[in-house]
Amino acid sequence: MSVEPDPQPAPQALLDLYDEALPVVYGYFVRRCADRATAEDLTSETFLAAMDAAHRDAHTPISVPWLIGVARHKLADHYRRRHHRQSVSVAEVPEPDEPTDQWDAELDRIVAESVLARLPDQHRTVLALRYLDDCSVPECAHLIGRTVHATEALLVRARRAFRRAYPDREGGTS
Repeated sequence: MSVEPDPQPAPQALLDLYDEALPVVYGYFVRRCADRATAEDLTSETFLAAMDAAHRDAHTPISVPWLIGVARHKLADHYRRRHHRQSVSVAEVPEPDEPTDQWDAELDRIVAESVLARLPDQHRTVLALRYLDDCSVPECAHLIGRTVHATEALLVRARRAFRRAYPDREGGTS
């Protein structure tokens, strides 16, 4: 009968995972925040909260997906703190499965990022939650502290603002 060694305590597991997880967690925030300083602050808050959780429960299963879950909660807290002045910059917009020209797809992504960066904070936030994080409307509502109906209305306005600001093929706005 062999005895399996005890799993590594959570605080040590978090320290061992830090170098791998840091760019993933920071990347999560940098695509969703208007400035890098906020992304850095939220990354720090995430690792501090993770270390607190690891100390409270030494058997917490530490992994990168678990840290992204902590990061999502920190981002939601950030939204709540800012009330209706959230700032989320979106770095990636869904592209067609097989674009015929990679350059066109990349250019479309860059233009979409630019358009999103110019939208009001509330619009950027709700569009990022709904279409980047793939949150349902009720989840978006919960994260930004609004009712489902108010969030649906905000999404309609945000999509309309995005369409108005997005340049047409000739270079003007539609």
